[in-house]
Amino acid sequence: MSDELARIAAALERLAPPSAAEADWTGAPAYVWDGKPRAVAAISAPPLDLLKGIDTQKDTVSANVARLAAGHAAHDMLLWGARGMGKSALLRAAVLAAQESDASAIALVQVAPEALATLPALFAALAGQPRRFLVFIDDLGFEDGDSAGPRALRSWLEGGVDARPGNVRLAVTSNRRAIVPRHLSEQDDPINPRDAVDDKLALADRFGLSVGFHNCSQDDYLAIVGGYCTAHELSWDQHEALEWSKRRGARSGRVAWQFVTELAGRAGLEL
Repeated sequence: MSDELARIAAALERLAPPSAAEADWTGAPAYVWDGKPRAVAAISAPPLDLLKGIDTQKDTVSANVARLAAGHAAHDMLLWGARGMGKSALLRAAVLAAQESDASAIALVQVAPEALATLPALFAALAGQPRRFLVFIDDLGFEDGDSAGPRALRSWLEGGVDARPGNVRLAVTSNRRAIVPRHLSEQDDPINPRDAVDDKLALADRFGLSVGFHNCSQDDYLAIVGGYCTAHELSWDQHEALEWSKRRGARSGRVAWQFVTELAGRAGLEL
């Protein structure tokens, strides 16, 4: 009977997922966290040189990530603004660039939106690890009336009991600088109109770096297309590239990449 119980116990252990504390946080360049860690074999990101039209943002973000990787003082980052302008791509590319000199120095950890409540468990698992981590929350936003989420994020950024450890920095992308929705009615609140707005902006102010991204000009859009086409040895036409953007109603890095994908597909190439 004891042998049978031992076999059952061993089978249950194999079925049970490993705890966060037991994960190997030193062997992969990136991880996905959805309440438990999953290692990612490679970071998918363009080289920093191919990210055009966001030179100032690129210099700021990559320098901050390099400091984190080196163990120097570094900021939590909020990347906000226009869709498709490379906010998340820049974060991935900056970590990839920092890993070129020392792959063990830093890792990227992307947090699934539904796993925000488990961030304290992630921080506990990362604390004391022999490398640095950029914890990445993409396209963050809170619903109207959600006060717990923003309060928790403020606590994680600054001084709360479950604040992120010293070897971890947060990077958040959002379409809004304030992250949480703002409405014109707030300006007419007879009780505390200024406090209502300030409380929401206070969340953005917790980030040491707040980096804005804006819709690109026609010249920037064409420069992005040209950079990708040169890198992939694709011929292209400016008028066709502009027509592509007009049909999509936007000029952005994402639209430029979609045009390049179309060109590569026509040429029978794989990107």
